[in-house]
Amino acid sequence: MSATRRAALRDLITAYAKASRPRTITVVGNSPVGPDADRASLIDSSDLVVRMTSLALDTPGAEPALGRRCDVVVLHRGVLASPFTFADYTSRLYLMVEPGRLHWEPEELPHWWPRDLGFVPVSNYEFTVPLLKLLGMDLAEPAWATTGTFAAYLFTELFPEATTRLTGMSIVDNPDQTTFQHAWGEPVHVTPEHRLQLESQLLKQWDAEGRIELLP
Repeated sequence: MSATRRAALRDLITAYAKASRPRTITVVGNSPVGPDADRASLIDSSDLVVRMTSLALDTPGAEPALGRRCDVVVLHRGVLASPFTFADYTSRLYLMVEPGRLHWEPEELPHWWPRDLGFVPVSNYEFTVPLLKLLGMDLAEPAWATTGTFAAYLFTELFPEATTRLTGMSIVDNPDQTTFQHAWGEPVHVTPEHRLQLESQLLKQWDAEGRIELLP
């Protein structure tokens, strides 16, 4: 991706933010978190709120925990969609990450995908491969980062001047898990392509360096 194309992606994302120059970005993972009104308020007051795949939002009457805003959704072709994933989809930007296309993943969409929903593919050359190198992973091996770690990398690359917060990411403190508990839906098995120990180490390193801010 040329600098011009990277700038175009940044401008497109910015069009969905509530500020013309996003200074605060919150990336919300899918792990369940306890009620916390301050966390929910911090998420919803961000200039840009990024969620992913089978995302969950706070519902009316429930104790605040994850917030209710969603500006950008990062997802893949094998997404297990929650009731929130495509809700209000005409007002969101959908970014498609396709690390599996480096190996075996077919270019197919689920049959239930909204017919009038477009998406923006994220370049494997520009973002997936550099992240694999940061993780110390073999590029020939069919393995890649979870969507949450990828989103953290993508948005800190595109908006290095912004404060990027990360929450709802259980792999930081529990990289040995074999199932992912989700804020919506049933637990799912950690698939063989992920190396959670490496991701946990990198996210903690980024937090220590100030690249991201890990929220409880």
